[in-house]
Amino acid sequence: MHHRTHDRDDAPKAPKVPHVSEAAKAPKGTKAAKAPRAPQAPDAGPAERRGDGVSRRRLLGTAGAAGAAGLVLGGAGGAAVHAAAAPDPGTALTTVGSTGVPFHGRHQAGILQPTQARGHLVAFDLAAGVGRKEAAALLRRWSEVAALLMAGRPAGGGDTGVALDAGPSSLTVTFGFGSSFFDRTGLGSRRPAELEPLPAFSSDRLDARRSNGDLWVQIGADDALVAFHALRAVQKEAGATARVRWQMNGFNRAPGATARPMTTRNLMGQIDGTGNPKPSEPDFDARIFVPADGGGPASWMAGGSYAVVRRIRMLLDDWEKLSLAKQEQVIGRRKADGAPLTGGTEATEMDLESIGPDGEPVIPADAHARISAPEQNGGAAMLRRPFSYHDGIGPDGEPDAGLLFVAWQADPLRGFVPVQRKLDRGDALSSFIRHEASGLFAVPGGPAKGEYVGQRLLES
Repeated sequence: MHHRTHDRDDAPKAPKVPHVSEAAKAPKGTKAAKAPRAPQAPDAGPAERRGDGVSRRRLLGTAGAAGAAGLVLGGAGGAAVHAAAAPDPGTALTTVGSTGVPFHGRHQAGILQPTQARGHLVAFDLAAGVGRKEAAALLRRWSEVAALLMAGRPAGGGDTGVALDAGPSSLTVTFGFGSSFFDRTGLGSRRPAELEPLPAFSSDRLDARRSNGDLWVQIGADDALVAFHALRAVQKEAGATARVRWQMNGFNRAPGATARPMTTRNLMGQIDGTGNPKPSEPDFDARIFVPADGGGPASWMAGGSYAVVRRIRMLLDDWEKLSLAKQEQVIGRRKADGAPLTGGTEATEMDLESIGPDGEPVIPADAHARISAPEQNGGAAMLRRPFSYHDGIGPDGEPDAGLLFVAWQADPLRGFVPVQRKLDRGDALSSFIRHEASGLFAVPGGPAKGEYVGQRLLES
């Protein structure tokens, strides 16, 4: 759950939208300085044309902060599998709502952006009798609505008004296809080899009702109402074409909640996200995204990625009974600052050869950080971008809480699978977690202007 922090120096800064009421606050008789106006969409609505209010669209920021994120639960410093870090510099609380993320682009939104404060993961199954034509119409509707909402605009004439007063709030809506989608739509010959079912792991306790699905949607935003609004819009647009198979709700630390940008903590209290692969690294795209020159039946996946989704319950009552020293031995890092037990800071490389006065490795042989380290897994890499979750207290009195693990990679057989196999064989953390749901989804590249997500598959 705990990997190397993603260095945000290469992330573009989100523009700050000035507070629109500063002029109104100027003392009587004085002339207030005019603040620069925020970018305005060309097809401005009535409120913007009249100038009599601040609409969602006037709050629209022009760029999303880019960065990498992710996490293999508890992957303390390992296998290039790590959680999203906050943007650098920290976002002032007054600008949280104004940040927008483009819908169109080379990659779908929701992969490279920092994790948001609120998230929803939802899978759909196509209704009986639905085929390729109906599925294409659904993806077209979803794409149109997502583009509107991510721009801070209402979701068409039937908008519920839930997020009427908010800006885009870094909203991202990401769409993917499960393995079963291809047979249901007559596209079995276009199914990627990378979408083969994940192997079984001995630690799995999977609930089939909360796993897999024909279609998958990831929603994230820095405002809970904006995220819910998008979830409701996606569900409504599904209509009779698809029904919800499962849905999971998550959260992360809100932007501006810490005095300086910091790697987030998971529900075990561990700094979780040390070491995601960085977009500035020369092999980043090759590890995370499908190449454009791949060719073959899955050429429609160019610029896309494969998302492994796992619901990982944390056995918090058992974990919290451990002493601080024992927790740090299980992870292989200090709880206070995320530094390896061999010393330094959170960003310091682990010294896996270091031996303590007792003749034992300073970082134990079964520590999560050691087992998931890249050098222990042939350089296996994932871009982890998770959410924490809490679904109440169970009948046994224990919290149903943990991690909604989402990991991105160009090929799960070279990313998630080898790391999880290694963890499955001897990770000290495995006694305190339980994998309860799983899914693997092909997430195509981002749509160009005028395209909808998946168009290159559904109309080829």
